[in-house]
Amino acid sequence: MVAIFDAHKPATAFDHDSTLVLALETSGKAWDLGAVVPGVNRRPKRRLEPRSVADIVTAIERWTTEAGRAGRPVTRVVLTYEAGRDGFWLARDLIARGIEVHVMQPSSVAVERKKRRAKTDRLDLDMLLGALLHWLRGEPRACTMVRVPSIEEEDARLPGRSREVLMSDRRAIENRVENLLCLHGIYGFNSRLKKAAEKLEKLRTFAGDALPPKMMAELRRLMAVHRVLSEQMAEIEAARDQVMTVDDPDREERMIRLLVSIYGLGIETATVLVREVFCRPFRDRRAIAAFVGVTGTPFRSGNTDREQGISKNGNPRVRRILQQLAWRWIRQQPDSVLSRWFAERIGGDKSRIRKIMAVALARKLLVMLWRYVETGVIPDDVRLAAA
Repeated sequence: MVAIFDAHKPATAFDHDSTLVLALETSGKAWDLGAVVPGVNRRPKRRLEPRSVADIVTAIERWTTEAGRAGRPVTRVVLTYEAGRDGFWLARDLIARGIEVHVMQPSSVAVERKKRRAKTDRLDLDMLLGALLHWLRGEPRACTMVRVPSIEEEDARLPGRSREVLMSDRRAIENRVENLLCLHGIYGFNSRLKKAAEKLEKLRTFAGDALPPKMMAELRRLMAVHRVLSEQMAEIEAARDQVMTVDDPDREERMIRLLVSIYGLGIETATVLVREVFCRPFRDRRAIAAFVGVTGTPFRSGNTDREQGISKNGNPRVRRILQQLAWRWIRQQPDSVLSRWFAERIGGDKSRIRKIMAVALARKLLVMLWRYVETGVIPDDVRLAAA
């Protein structure tokens, strides 16, 4: 069983006299490493070559020796850096070397609210060190840590994310083709048809003339790119669909099959939910809702008490697909408990409250599906797809 990850709580108690605390500020040109060394009054800093893990290890060994000379032998080394472009390869490498690594969510670090705030790599390094020290002392609101995924988890999520990028690129190509044709009074051309390239050659302007040669050359180039993107999407989707025919499915593949067995829930939605959310361990329903970003954001101060809407701090990809699923669920599962709850709450109202309650329905759907894949118990009044 995978241990439950809590983004706000340190794993063990923090001992100042035996813990070497480090923060790493990463960038493309240079890395800055700062430390709080037991028994040493100063806070040493070093500028390193980017992606030089050997220099990090050397600095740790040097500061560990310095702490030992001060009569504070180091038994624990904790390092943090902000999640970003470099991903998690550094965390995995340092963890393999016996170093405790916590990846910090950048937006969770508190900053000054002055009109003009000084910002340098060294100041950012001090903020990271301060936030990590507060977090190690058990202050839950100091910052938020990100769970470090395995290489296999990252690799499993890649096809779905690549498909989303390909869809966006293909849509941009289709819009570009449509806009170019509109310049000559041509409307209704469908770039996704199998014979779209042949139909393109037969197009005529509003006046009945052939399209200009440079325009045709540009359209042919766009259609060639469109064809490549469609082929790559089809390849990803074919590999995705193989999960339904695997003889010995693993845990996540079984989750996908369970979700697809529900009427109205397709394999793409099931794959995104499992690869992005359900593959992770969660403490309770509040934790999974907070991860996706569909929890409320209260604003209470003095006599002011209002709700600002959902936090949107989580995975936008999952929120998007959940919202689509919520509207689909109302149509295709009208007799389910959640659909009846939604109908009772809106009472036939067509105003903004319908959209607000759809977000609440999406949150309830997420929790219901999570419990379903974890326990295998079919939710009440849910219609299953035909075998």
